[in-house]
Amino acid sequence: MSDAEGNVRGGTSTRRRPPRWVLFSIAIFFGLFYAYDVWEAIGNLVGLNLQAQSLDTQLSGFGWVVLIFGVLLPVLVYAVAYWLGRNRAFGVQALTLLVGLCTVAAVSLDIAAVFSLGQLIV
Repeated sequence: MSDAEGNVRGGTSTRRRPPRWVLFSIAIFFGLFYAYDVWEAIGNLVGLNLQAQSLDTQLSGFGWVVLIFGVLLPVLVYAVAYWLGRNRAFGVQALTLLVGLCTVAAVSLDIAAVFSLGQLIV
């Protein structure tokens, strides 16, 4: 038997699962920001390739790897953050997705710094 607070007699407590629609809403909200990061990374991939071609040069192999990594990173981080935050409280899921988004932003800035150093063009 349980009381109104969800505690089971005998001193142990049960954890109520949050409604799925709220968890999906949080995931979709943060997913839009991750999708923007993917869109931005694709823009960098295409734009920097066109810019290198206009200068009669091409991206190095390292440059291609970094740019493709920049496209795949938001997808991978979102999947991991969603997996870690599933079936947790609303705040924990939102915080997990926010930390992942901050990680993607930091790595994107690092990629931009590498490009500003000119190491990615042959």
